[in-house]
Amino acid sequence: GITELLNQAEQRERNLREELAAARNASENTGPPRVPQGFFKRGSMASMASVEPAPMPAPIGSANIFDNIIMLTDSYKVTHHLQYPPNTQTVYSYFECRGGRFEDVCFFGLQYYLKKYLVGPVVTSEKISIAERFFRDHFSHPQWGYDKKLFNKAGWEYIMKEHGGNLPVVIRSVPEGTVVPFKNVLFTLENTDPKCFWLTNYLETLLVQVWYPTTVCTQSREQKKIIAKYLRETGSEKSVSDGSYKFKLHDFGFRGVSSVESSAIGGAGHLVNFLGSDTMSALMLSREFYRCDCAAFSIPASEHSTMTSWGREREVDAMKNMLEAYPTGIVACVSDSYDIFNACENLWGGQLKEKIENRDGCLVVRPDSGELPGTILQVLDKLGSKFNCEKTSSGHKLLPSCIRVIQGDGIDIDSLETILKAMQEAGWAADNLSFGSGGALLQKLHRDTEKCAFKCSYARIDEKDVNVCKDPITDPEKRSKLGRLTLECNDGIWTTVTEGKGDPDKDRLVEVFRDGKLVVDDSLMNIRK
Repeated sequence: GITELLNQAEQRERNLREELAAARNASENTGPPRVPQGFFKRGSMASMASVEPAPMPAPIGSANIFDNIIMLTDSYKVTHHLQYPPNTQTVYSYFECRGGRFEDVCFFGLQYYLKKYLVGPVVTSEKISIAERFFRDHFSHPQWGYDKKLFNKAGWEYIMKEHGGNLPVVIRSVPEGTVVPFKNVLFTLENTDPKCFWLTNYLETLLVQVWYPTTVCTQSREQKKIIAKYLRETGSEKSVSDGSYKFKLHDFGFRGVSSVESSAIGGAGHLVNFLGSDTMSALMLSREFYRCDCAAFSIPASEHSTMTSWGREREVDAMKNMLEAYPTGIVACVSDSYDIFNACENLWGGQLKEKIENRDGCLVVRPDSGELPGTILQVLDKLGSKFNCEKTSSGHKLLPSCIRVIQGDGIDIDSLETILKAMQEAGWAADNLSFGSGGALLQKLHRDTEKCAFKCSYARIDEKDVNVCKDPITDPEKRSKLGRLTLECNDGIWTTVTEGKGDPDKDRLVEVFRDGKLVVDDSLMNIRK
């Protein structure tokens, strides 16, 4: 019965994996491996044991496993070319933030996806063949087999032959770095060849991922606003006016995200607003995709392994080593390996105080545990009892320039403001403290943080213009926009004009991609402006 068939399928899968492994090993001397007998041709489970060999044009598990635009979509979209009305010529869709936590959205990240995945001849016969074989497996059924009409092979071959493998679509977007209120269009996408009407929403899956860098960038900007507010209110306006406050929120997020790519694109979103980061992948992406030689800066800093390896009894020697190994400049030292309060009062503020004061630079003390904001206030009080503080214009205490504090544990947008407010009320200037944020900066968010969505709003069918939308009675907030859209700004008020009624001369959406070519290649420096 079914159980027996499933057992046979599992055994066959194990056998095929063993054959693939052997083929990969053999390919080192004989060239690309071939797929084992019957790997792709299934038809039904009962026929799995006896099928014809199927060659594979590229090895599975190669470094370019995701370099196939045909497969970078949701499975069900592969079948959608059969679902549009007859004689559909154009499908026009748009991306927006329908709402969310932050009203002002800072758009960022589209250029990365365009450059990495869409520019150039991305459709080839080899990629079509790879996709066809995968879909034959993926959509097969033990009873009904595989319907080859599900995969639009002819459509992709048309793109390859008639457009040289370039995607016949045009994308218009608001310039990256622009701050727009939510519920406004951020970019539009439509096909430029009537025979490729199905391509517009095929690309939705990939391009909607712009939600991530945009949301990171938006939340990072909100945190910058909070930091600036408390700096001004506690007499540290100079940090805002000279731009040094852009080092007040450091990216510690590389290890806290789901992938290297996430760290890179999310980290780059943060760097629209700030200049400090330990997420190297974000700097690499900014250089490669946003023409920025060095997008952020960092400093020497310790971790618990470098401090605790000295042992508890030699903690002061470990601290002294940090000051001597880096005799000038800024250096940060994690100080809660054992007793953060003793470290502040008796080690930094006692045995090493003179060395800190005479050093040409700044020591940044890092507590890395404890209740917030209480631990920060106690650390400041301990240091303030040993180092001579000055008063800012608002009357708040400021440690001497040779010593500061950074809090990198438990920091998100809410705890950041809680800490700064508590410091203000306790008489401490915001300029005493910097922040590091990891998972909360790059990972503690999702697509619904700003309710990002991509919807079709217009189609041309049988030579007629059709304005379309979704309008579910169960959730009016999900009602989508109608028709062709323009994004206009009059007297500082942003408006999305629908149904093709906008003024093209006032449209803030600009063409950034057309038919496989990048039209706008912006720099991070320009985006930051």
